[in-house]
Amino acid sequence: MAYFQELPNIAYPSLLPNRNKSEDRIVVKNIFKRSKLRDDVDQAITAFNYYYVKQGMRPDVVAKEIYDDPELDWIILTTNNITNIRNQWPLDHNDLHDYMLEKYGSEINLNGIHHYETRKIVDEYDRTVIPAGLQVDANFSFKYKNFSNSIVTVNPVSAITNYQYEVKLNDEKRRIKLLKPQFVSTFIVDHKNIMRYDRSSDYISSRLKTTYNPRISGV
Repeated sequence: MAYFQELPNIAYPSLLPNRNKSEDRIVVKNIFKRSKLRDDVDQAITAFNYYYVKQGMRPDVVAKEIYDDPELDWIILTTNNITNIRNQWPLDHNDLHDYMLEKYGSEINLNGIHHYETRKIVDEYDRTVIPAGLQVDANFSFKYKNFSNSIVTVNPVSAITNYQYEVKLNDEKRRIKLLKPQFVSTFIVDHKNIMRYDRSSDYISSRLKTTYNPRISGV
């Protein structure tokens, strides 16, 4: 079932130059209608599996693998609250490199420093004194007492390049959650109900409503 096919329609005032009269309307898809998981399903840990998106895999490819239907890619996107594929889905190597060049301007700038992070520091008992990955200043230092009560000063700072930063962000997008196949039919029923219009002053049918026309009201 294709997502776009299920979107309801809006009778929108025509902006076409060849319209016959001010009351003319064109029927378009209501792209502002969005599906969502029911709260009880969204909060149920047992309703999902985690999945790692491999290199070059698109949402429709994942949907084919998991649900045996590439047109159910919208379920994957909805489950992960993805509204912009370009920004929220992991890019393959070539697209990521093109994106970074567009963002930073040159290969040289990709190797520029984006920020600094801590390295993991442990004491004599292998206890973590400072975890890795904390964003800090370049001159950050830290003091702690070791087993012999001596003060130890460490400078656990690593420079993170623009390239490393973007690769890490992209890799973090690879871990997504998938609605288990046994819940898909229920979700599709919920989706179809969400896509229906409730009765209102703009209501024409469950699949069509009108919108405000300033040409008629004069406002």
